[in-house]
Amino acid sequence: MVGRFSRMVVAMTVRMPRWFVGWVSRRYVAGPKLDDAVKVMKRLSKEGACFTIDVLGEDITSMEEATFFLEEYKRVITAISENNFDANLSIKPTAFGLLLDSEIGMDNIEALVSMANEHQMFVRLDMEDHRVTDDTIQVMLDMHEKGLTNVGVVLQARLFRTIEDIQSIAQKLGKDADYRICKGIYLEPEEISHTDRQPIIKATNDCVDAMLDAGAYVGIASHDHPVINHTLEALSKRKMGPNIPDPRPNAGKPRPQKGPGYEFQMLLGVRGPLRRKLCSKGHRTRVYIPYGEKWYEYSIRRLKENPTIGTQVAKAFLMPWTNRP
Repeated sequence: MVGRFSRMVVAMTVRMPRWFVGWVSRRYVAGPKLDDAVKVMKRLSKEGACFTIDVLGEDITSMEEATFFLEEYKRVITAISENNFDANLSIKPTAFGLLLDSEIGMDNIEALVSMANEHQMFVRLDMEDHRVTDDTIQVMLDMHEKGLTNVGVVLQARLFRTIEDIQSIAQKLGKDADYRICKGIYLEPEEISHTDRQPIIKATNDCVDAMLDAGAYVGIASHDHPVINHTLEALSKRKMGPNIPDPRPNAGKPRPQKGPGYEFQMLLGVRGPLRRKLCSKGHRTRVYIPYGEKWYEYSIRRLKENPTIGTQVAKAFLMPWTNRP
């Protein structure tokens, strides 16, 4: 019943005028400009949050667009540094031209990662659908081979392959392995992924355990109570927690702007009370802040690719007081 209602909300929302989609998305998107993201970071910094910034953009069709993303992210690095924000970057390799011209695309990514490294800033490679999973992981490995270890990857728990990817990456990178684990926004084919809620939750929990046991740094990107609760129990079993030096013998040294081996990550505008609760208990909490002129395309894509978001949209519309950003 909930799933049917959520899909109905999504179906109605995507047919609404652009202004209505904008009204809904303003909760989840900082705005069209970098200044909008800066304002949000200034506000949420007062709550003890840290951030990862994403410049929105759909599939690019020219290398001129790739140049735009490179230059815009350079502006983001400058803004973060000038305001002394506790923030890092999230980028999509395809936005830098990886699928149009792999050599130039890699040069663009390396240029950005190098600049971020100079500012002791971390870069997270966002994961797109399964068609670019191998390419995205390879970009990270190539950066590490060049000595740029300030880069990590997102893995999607719903994919059957993810546990093997965790083990493979950990074997290659050792203490430098750094993951964000999420359920995955893309509704992948059932031949290669879990498609029901409970198997996805279990897969996510299994991935958290595997990452922690590998000694990796783990960003738990979930708003689901079963995943949060499992993670808290998993941390306790490993004697990990707020203000405790990472006790795992296979873990690396403390990293700039990182937690003691882990952190919780949440989308802007989603489960704000839960984020603040975790933060009040001393856990490092990071807010994913998207901005950009492509806010409309981003909003529609997320709605279409994951109709379960519909329940959150309805709740924000009907009961905004229950989920303050």
